[in-house]
Amino acid sequence: MGPTVPFGSSTKLLPPKFSLAAAAAFLACIGCSTPPVAPPEIPRKALARPGPSGYNRLIFAGDVMLSRGVRKAIVAACDSALPFRKIAPLTSAADIAFVNLESPFSDTGPYHEGGLVFHAAPEMISGLQLAGIAIASTANNHSRDCGSHGVDYTISWLRSHGITPVGSSESEQATHGGVILERHGIRFGFLGYTYDQQNGNWRDIDRRIALADPAVVADDVSSLRKRADIVIVSMHNGIEYMPRPSQKQIDFAHAAVDAGATLVIGHHPHVVQPEEHYRDGLIFYSLGNFVFDQYQREATQQGELVEVAFLGKRIIAEHTFRVRITPTGPELE
Repeated sequence: MGPTVPFGSSTKLLPPKFSLAAAAAFLACIGCSTPPVAPPEIPRKALARPGPSGYNRLIFAGDVMLSRGVRKAIVAACDSALPFRKIAPLTSAADIAFVNLESPFSDTGPYHEGGLVFHAAPEMISGLQLAGIAIASTANNHSRDCGSHGVDYTISWLRSHGITPVGSSESEQATHGGVILERHGIRFGFLGYTYDQQNGNWRDIDRRIALADPAVVADDVSSLRKRADIVIVSMHNGIEYMPRPSQKQIDFAHAAVDAGATLVIGHHPHVVQPEEHYRDGLIFYSLGNFVFDQYQREATQQGELVEVAFLGKRIIAEHTFRVRITPTGPELE
């Protein structure tokens, strides 16, 4: 593959539905004495975009966690979009930007200062909007951290702010049917899966959240290909902090590509893992962290942004950006 296609000068963002009044009330209740910083003005109609017909740039990022230390930094800055401000000019310029949402949104329940149960305040949706996130994986081991209500609330909250959830939905059938985002006449189909959804806290299985099974992803990809021009699979799988993919990651990703997926985007290990060109597909086994508070290891403070350029159904370029994870959000290295 050749060098990456240069970024265009136009910026494409979704109209904001986040209420600054709501943010002010939220920050006031947690003791913030100054008003929240408003996200930049977002155009309601994107500028005309240069480039040939059917040309699309997609950007993929790894794990986004808006709880624990990340929440502390947001509260201290009185800025609910803080973690995304430095990187937003890059991600918001893409035709589609993707992240793995590691912390469910909920309007009830406590916020946790530590531990492994995550809860994102509803107001923090403004950061995803600022970054131009179009689609977020909601299938991971933290999907049920806010209970069944959190699963429902996250799906509806993302959609109401113009962000498409993938990997969980209102029903098992809808989840495995995937979602389609159309850009410049090309239909991009997305599916999402996780190796675990219980996080040590649940004994049952919530069928609305897709589990990573090679046979299942093969069937789902085959079905989605009938409605989409390109199929992209999100994979939450692997062993934390390991620099190489596990056999389960490899088997799952290969099954997806064998069935017709063009891209497999991996996350969960919290460190960067290699990419693989397999048959007609491209696999990124782990993009590492994107917005997180894991500063105990050097490797967890580094992540990748992957840009993939398409002309019609064909990949014409791919480029990887190294990012440094900081307390105020990711920045390019």
